[in-house]
Amino acid sequence: MTRTDGDTWDLATSVGSTATGVAAMRALATKQPDPLIDDPYADALVKAVGLEHCIALADGETCVEGDPMLDLNRMCEQIAVRTRYFDELFIAAGADGVRQAVILASGLDTRAYRLDWPAGTVVFEVDQPQVIEFKTRTLADLGAQPTAERRTVAVDLRDDWPAALRDAGFDPAEPTAWIAEGLLIYLPAEAQDRLLDNITALSAPGSRLATEHMDHRILAEGAGKRIGEWSRRVGSSLDIADLFYTGERNTAGDYLRGLGWQVTVRPSKEAYADHGFELPEEMAELSGDSGYLSAHLK
Repeated sequence: MTRTDGDTWDLATSVGSTATGVAAMRALATKQPDPLIDDPYADALVKAVGLEHCIALADGETCVEGDPMLDLNRMCEQIAVRTRYFDELFIAAGADGVRQAVILASGLDTRAYRLDWPAGTVVFEVDQPQVIEFKTRTLADLGAQPTAERRTVAVDLRDDWPAALRDAGFDPAEPTAWIAEGLLIYLPAEAQDRLLDNITALSAPGSRLATEHMDHRILAEGAGKRIGEWSRRVGSSLDIADLFYTGERNTAGDYLRGLGWQVTVRPSKEAYADHGFELPEEMAELSGDSGYLSAHLK
């Protein structure tokens, strides 16, 4: 199902289902004997959504030993690298005194519940109303309690989310730690630039931002098709590649530098090595020059 202007979704459809798939991988990694990450809520959230292929993924039923994409260890390493990268931005920002955090397109992210936030931290979660409502209700039913002051901002990022964020008590005069995990590739080029413009306008000196660094050349050369094949192999009827916006666009790093941010890009191979993992050759071919990006507004 290709994207259209004004399209909508929940956690079982379209872009929303990708958040459920990522949560399923976190659940899978958490269940291992020597877990690389710990997300105690991911499994219950995935099962509450009810997508059969995501439940099977969370339970390890779709793993194929030695497969370039579906090997259990490889999947757990991949999600551990990704999860830890964004965790560490928040942890480092908190250690430096930042007490305001924003999770854009928060989906089934549970960092407001599972990270050890410094006292006085406010975590804002921004996503579509039905996504926010589902996660909040499900976690409440589980008896989960946030470890920071959690404020939800139920708004589509295509609407005036900066106004909604301020209405929720966000203070643009205070430094902020932002993450946009697994988001930019699902935005048209102009929407990506607008998002980064808005983040910059809301960011005081000392703010941080983390997102992915995408090698769009690789996507154009067929990586998107291979990702779509992987989604079908785990039982999804949705071709994830149909959800991507490809074509010419600014890289997030270059655009942020133009807005005054100091940018650091961590290639996937180095991000893996940071945690003692080796990026598999097939994954290296798939990712190209992609990796992770952090930015600091001095």
